[in-house]
Amino acid sequence: MAATLGPSGWWWQWRWRRGLLAWDGSRMFLLFLLLGSGQGPRKVGAGQTFEYLKREHSLSKPYQGVGTGSSSLWNLMGNAMVMTQYIRLTPDMQSKQGALWNRMPCFLRDWELQVHFKIHGQGKKNLHGDGLAIWYTKDRMQSGPVFGNMDKFVGLGVFVDTYPNEEKQQERVFPYISAMVNNGSLSYDHERDGRPTELGGCTAIVRNLHYDTFLVIRYVKRHLTIMMDIDGKHEWRDCIEVPGVRLPRGYYFGTSSITGDLSDNHDIISLKLFELTVERTPEEEKLHRDVFLPSVDNMKLPESEHRDPGKQPTVGEESQYWGRARRADFPLSFLCPISTGTVLQCVELCLQVTDEQLLHFRLKHLERESELWLPEMGIRSWGISSLLGGLSQ
Repeated sequence: MAATLGPSGWWWQWRWRRGLLAWDGSRMFLLFLLLGSGQGPRKVGAGQTFEYLKREHSLSKPYQGVGTGSSSLWNLMGNAMVMTQYIRLTPDMQSKQGALWNRMPCFLRDWELQVHFKIHGQGKKNLHGDGLAIWYTKDRMQSGPVFGNMDKFVGLGVFVDTYPNEEKQQERVFPYISAMVNNGSLSYDHERDGRPTELGGCTAIVRNLHYDTFLVIRYVKRHLTIMMDIDGKHEWRDCIEVPGVRLPRGYYFGTSSITGDLSDNHDIISLKLFELTVERTPEEEKLHRDVFLPSVDNMKLPESEHRDPGKQPTVGEESQYWGRARRADFPLSFLCPISTGTVLQCVELCLQVTDEQLLHFRLKHLERESELWLPEMGIRSWGISSLLGGLSQ
């Protein structure tokens, strides 16, 4: 059914109207006057909600900064290719797989990812496959059997599945969109099209359409919402809505696809990530603390080799991790997911530095402001010994 206009429902309609203006050349100048560069905050709904386009996590034509180099914001893998109008994850050929991954980890608490995609090919009826996936996961650039990504992933996967593997299933009409949260202990069941582990799903007829198709993944206050516009009506429709989804910060966005005996063209036209700033009560702040592993309330996931996702690390536990990391000279990224505060809190808690060292670190490395995360300061890849050397200088 069509999305109703709740407290933020007009926001969805407004965003689409904003997109339609961009297609009307006679109103383009007015659009720029109203919206500016696109990086400033804009109020988008009730409850003092603002959105910010995060360019480091977004992708659009002419696809600058896409490639395999270390300076690229987006990396290609497998058979993925950059074209003038789209990035083709897989061509309409058998046994291909490709992926596109953001190099920057995302540390936003609340966000929305808008995906503009196209799936098309020569196959008729059920003679096409297999679909594509959108990821927010701990690991990136890992090829595997789950729509071109690794099995037993850690994070969130949203699947646009175009081929039914389960022969006897009659409840679903394909193509089908589903979502899965994994803590690294679950395998995606291909024979049953992921049914045992899915959070929810909906039918989405997206192949060989002559208009644009969009998917939106929204994560706000532990609430996961997936909506789509695939009818050419510029109207968002509900697909999946799941409360109590706990996703850690510092994971990576990506998208991947795979073909087997059957194939399709799987194209990504744009990925736009918006930071959503929403008001939280003190009770919500306590309730919505950062987590170490993905989980879903009221859904029991098998035990993982990692620690309990609901357990917050103590200072003693942080010291143990710090001692192990120091002996092995792990990169600082090993410590960042464990600490849940700002860069100063991370340094103070994990490294147990003195006040004098902490002050020197502030002056030396935090010239802009103190509330930035480690990756944004460009020191995430430092080794522990390098950081200690910087503190002692």
